[in-house]
Amino acid sequence: MKIDERKCVACGNCVPICPMGAIYIDPAKKRATVNQDECVECYTCFRGMSNEHLNPVMVRTIRKIGSWFRWRFDPEPDVCPTAAIVEQELSWPRIVRRAFSDPVVPHESTGVHSRGTEEVKTNDVTHRVGLGDAGFTVEFGRPTIGVRFWQIQQMTHALAQMNITFEKRNPVTSLMTNTSTGDIREDILNEKILSAIVEFKTSLENVPSVLRKIKAVAKQLETVVAVGVSARCDEHGENSLEEILRQEGFDFNRGKTNLGLGRASNETKVAETVVSVA
Repeated sequence: MKIDERKCVACGNCVPICPMGAIYIDPAKKRATVNQDECVECYTCFRGMSNEHLNPVMVRTIRKIGSWFRWRFDPEPDVCPTAAIVEQELSWPRIVRRAFSDPVVPHESTGVHSRGTEEVKTNDVTHRVGLGDAGFTVEFGRPTIGVRFWQIQQMTHALAQMNITFEKRNPVTSLMTNTSTGDIREDILNEKILSAIVEFKTSLENVPSVLRKIKAVAKQLETVVAVGVSARCDEHGENSLEEILRQEGFDFNRGKTNLGLGRASNETKVAETVVSVA
């Protein structure tokens, strides 16, 4: 994202709109400027503000005259008076920022919007997590903080040594050059994004050691790390995961229980039929 200096009148309305604090008023230029290193291409400023398309020279003149008489001419706080915020053509690797930060853009690897994964919310039809498995989601970043891929790689490197399997239908996994080591493409490591989710599964017995590893690595990262764990319930709606979390000192909320009311896709049905015939 960039701001057209020919149009900008330095009203400052776009500054608080940016969730990353990447927009500021340059005191030398007296124009709003985007810190390209901190901008995650989330398009919040571009879509979140109305545009009035006023003449920039006219607005600057009125503001200048107003300053002589100590009165202000300011647009409404959610308006860019001169439509100065413009999108720029993104190429690789910068385009990765938008894929992980703009909620209206679907990921090419999964077709899912936002962070590109449904996680285990549809496990009743996808069967990502089976009996005896523990499905993990490790979420990185938040508005105002974000995360860079080299930080995510620190975690994936550590996790790859823990007898886990990275979820194939996940955007971060699709950017790995080696899933057995957790290596992420070198050309995107310094790209900053709003947030991302790493998914993997392991055995229930391995959960305590994995939780300890995540906790240890998270302390080294200057970003927010949130962990989610899921497991299949028995016929009474219970599983051993909650007790494991308690023993490891984790506070948790039981966020979702799939009741198995979903309908499997044709692809899943065919796969199950083949297995049963074999």
